[in-house]
Amino acid sequence: MTSGPADAGSQELPEVPCVGAVVRDERGRLLLIRRGHAPSRGSWSVPGGRVEHGESEEAAVVREVAEETGLTVTAGALLGRVRIPAGGVVFTVADFACRLADPEQRPVAGDDADDVAWVDAAGLAALECTPGLAEALGGWGALPR
Repeated sequence: MTSGPADAGSQELPEVPCVGAVVRDERGRLLLIRRGHAPSRGSWSVPGGRVEHGESEEAAVVREVAEETGLTVTAGALLGRVRIPAGGVVFTVADFACRLADPEQRPVAGDDADDVAWVDAAGLAALECTPGLAEALGGWGALPR
């Protein structure tokens, strides 16, 4: 995840609409998944993925969280957008604040997530995260406690 403008050359690349979910639990920890596929395979990031044809961004973020973590969430406010040039395209990611439908749910890695975890600020700092993740979250006031 990057928080700044994309490389000048990426403006000409095809754009792929995507979403990301910023989900925090009752303790203020952030939900992260370890990516199982490119881009950034093996790095930790917020759950998310591509918006399917005809799908709203809000519906996509709810679906992606369910597929990658097994959790049911509701989409809240749009926190921000990032552009990620990778593999001949630019992923344009809309990141939403999401709320757990039931705080007692427990995440389980699924779909293209190799692992899933709730992390606090120290946990986030200790992980190898996707590029720009902490900076974007910090800019949106969405870092874990």
